[in-house]
Amino acid sequence: GNIEQLPRFEIKNRKAETFSVDFTVCISAMFGNYNNVLQFIQSVEMYKILGVQKVMIYKNNCSRLMEKVLKFYVEEGTVEIIPWPIDSHLRVSSDWRFMHDGTHIGYYGQITALNDCIYRNMQRSKFVVLSDADEIILPLKHPDWKTMMSSLQKQNPQTGVFLFENHIFPKTVSTDVFNISSWNTVPGVNILQHVHREPDRKNVINPKKMIIDPRKVVQTSVHSVLRAY
Repeated sequence: GNIEQLPRFEIKNRKAETFSVDFTVCISAMFGNYNNVLQFIQSVEMYKILGVQKVMIYKNNCSRLMEKVLKFYVEEGTVEIIPWPIDSHLRVSSDWRFMHDGTHIGYYGQITALNDCIYRNMQRSKFVVLSDADEIILPLKHPDWKTMMSSLQKQNPQTGVFLFENHIFPKTVSTDVFNISSWNTVPGVNILQHVHREPDRKNVINPKKMIIDPRKVVQTSVHSVLRAY
């Protein structure tokens, strides 16, 4: 028979979507004996100020000091570690390019890790933030991500992918305002000393990072979503 003639019944008792966290940041992947400790701590603390409840790290390896920092944040409940021994199984590159005639996977399988992070958080996080450890999506008009995303969703209803343009704050230009002596023994970049942004380059399209609704994304790349609902 004709399916259009079948009776339709609205489901009355559908549960409203509830999530254990509002924002999860996906960082992939930590490799190369990662030791940018100071910047990592500053970034995580800034994430918390912005409203992040969970930071997921796809960890291949890092320094001993970084291990201590991760242990602290895991015990605090902020960080979740996903072991990422991809180099034990595949040939990988520390560069973003597919090196050696395409036989090496770029950035230790960054794209795979990002997709994995989306699916892990599909039912537990309202938003997933796809970013690098040295990047922060910083609102200009709102005090935190929750109010920013509420405003953006009102302006763009039904949108599941929000793109934020990258801008560079070079290490070659610094200020002494936050040159705190007790931090000098901590390895890594003090982002509070680098607050001068490079001017936009004419005819250059800056890469973007994303805040997404994970239930509306099927497949992602690093700077854009490949398939979405």
